[in-house]
Amino acid sequence: MFRITQFMRELASAQATGVYPEPARRASAALSRRGPVVIWNLIRRCNLTCKHCYAQSADHDYAGELSTQEVFDAMVDLKAAGVPALILSGGEPLLRPDFFEIAQRAKDMGFHTSLSSNGTLIDEPMADTIAALGFDYVGISLDGLKATHDKFRRLEGAFDLSLAGVRFLHARGIKVGLRYTMTALNAHDFPPLLDLMREEGAHKFYFSHLNYAGRGNTHRGKDAHHMATREAMDRLLDRAWDAAVQGLDEEYVTGNNDADGPYLLHWLEKREPELHARFAAEVRQRLVAWGGNSSGVNVANIDNLGIVHPDTMWWHHNLGSVRERKFADIWQDTTDPLMAGLKAKPRQVSGRCAQCTQFDICGGNTRVRAQQLTGDAWSEDPGCYLQDEEIGVVSAPAAPASTKGAARVIRLEVEGA
Repeated sequence: MFRITQFMRELASAQATGVYPEPARRASAALSRRGPVVIWNLIRRCNLTCKHCYAQSADHDYAGELSTQEVFDAMVDLKAAGVPALILSGGEPLLRPDFFEIAQRAKDMGFHTSLSSNGTLIDEPMADTIAALGFDYVGISLDGLKATHDKFRRLEGAFDLSLAGVRFLHARGIKVGLRYTMTALNAHDFPPLLDLMREEGAHKFYFSHLNYAGRGNTHRGKDAHHMATREAMDRLLDRAWDAAVQGLDEEYVTGNNDADGPYLLHWLEKREPELHARFAAEVRQRLVAWGGNSSGVNVANIDNLGIVHPDTMWWHHNLGSVRERKFADIWQDTTDPLMAGLKAKPRQVSGRCAQCTQFDICGGNTRVRAQQLTGDAWSEDPGCYLQDEEIGVVSAPAAPASTKGAARVIRLEVEGA
């Protein structure tokens, strides 16, 4: 996740004071051993069948899901592994009968606890329950305004229900945000969604680039092309900058495309050339410290069956089950070639990514896109929207042919090995 607002507030402070904030101190040894944030798909069932669902959920029960006690047992292991935060997701997690029992246990154990929902089930009584439990954050997905959202969600009236959920939560003082995944089919609704966020007083806007997984994989031919992505990023960065300068309590973040980090430098040079001239080195230092893609390192996923994945877009790659092994043992096991590669510093990538002068910022971007399109998780990321001249690539090699089923042998230096 790229936290745009953090960078914009630092830049706004530098503009006002003439001094850029001191670089963040090196993390302590204890903090550096902290476990990943875990996105937990507690249930696969959903009352919607969204076009871009990575879980390919439907409105029926799925066999073999973790029991309440199995979830509790896994939570003990997660705590022991140093996991700081749980994002409780689905399917639609509110359909799980024991959801609030699980959420209460998470809060009692000291996890930073978030809810990721489609929002359609959040009426006033449900909002009261969420508020009483004290969720740290609730994210509700919107794919556009009413007509677009209802088409994506395949349910007439879904937009009205979700927006009502946002309002009910906001009225109860819950930190609530909008989540939006851009494709070529809903890019036109991005600007009014940003306006809606401000009008409704939502605290956060999460902009997700389309990743190639689940139904999103079948959607990749309609992925927003690179120029549309750049235009959207310019708009998002402009809005985040405006909020920072005004001192508004709004947060803007992106996910699933770590090229957003290097792109911030290009935006800064175009939008605020004086600030870029004075503080580009400091901003870049911050971006390198951020580190780019963290799949398999600082973010993990557990699906409804208890299978661990490097993140939510790697459901086709099984790392092990929390029913059979402790989470820490699964997460630290680099005998799995994918995990060895993800934890390697630097990651051993090819193509444009290998030549990129911004590699130390993005870390090679999102590996699942490369794997889905070429069969090789270490080839260049086809979702990178930066131009060759922006990343120091003189002549990009031709895209590799599919190598699915043929693993490349690479010597990796694995972090902590």
